[in-house]
Amino acid sequence: MKLASKTAIVTGAARGIGSGIARVLAREGARVVIADRDPHGEVTAAALRDAGAQALFIPCNISDKAQVDTLFARAQEAFGPVDVLVNNAGINRDAMLHKLTLADWDAVIDINLKGTFLCMQQAAIRMRERGAGRIINIASASWLGNIGQTNYAASKAGVVAMTKTACRELAKKGITVNAICPGFIDTDMTRGVPENVWQIMLSKIPAGYAGEAQDVGECVAFLASDGARYINGEVINVGGGMVL
Repeated sequence: MKLASKTAIVTGAARGIGSGIARVLAREGARVVIADRDPHGEVTAAALRDAGAQALFIPCNISDKAQVDTLFARAQEAFGPVDVLVNNAGINRDAMLHKLTLADWDAVIDINLKGTFLCMQQAAIRMRERGAGRIINIASASWLGNIGQTNYAASKAGVVAMTKTACRELAKKGITVNAICPGFIDTDMTRGVPENVWQIMLSKIPAGYAGEAQDVGECVAFLASDGARYINGEVINVGGGMVL
């Protein structure tokens, strides 16, 4: 169990990829804090506890600084200093550029970019004091650009830029900061796309099948471990070869 005695916060972990990440971290021995504004986070945390893990659900809207500050304070009170932060929370409000509303632009930037920044900042403050830590940001293959996702792509490109900048700032403090770009992952959200779209997406993947949340979680667990101490500032695609 390569993360035994480690405390990890996973944002947006009530469902989907975040839930899969939380399950893998818990399996590897981490004490897991599930941060989400979705109350289903308590169901996810309860399932981890039933499996023998230490897990806690803390409701949090990561775009609210006060809630983020409270999240980290409560996590430390419950499980000790935070060793690992996984910034997974994100939303999409897709529309073509000429139809994209300001409200939908603001909503995506507020959660995906500002929220990630607030969590990174709070983690950096605490990890610098201890001289160790892992920050893992979940970006997206869309950061390279994707039709109908001006706001989402911009937010994820910003996450990549923050990852690389934070690496340069924090490496000498014993902190690694990396980003993971999931490809087409089989979740409740992707299962909602029409069948023809599903098949089109599969046709773009050399592996020939959609990934699972656990695939992302396995990469997160490695980056969170001591074995990844010299991997820093990287952007890692987990997409079966969809992005080369």
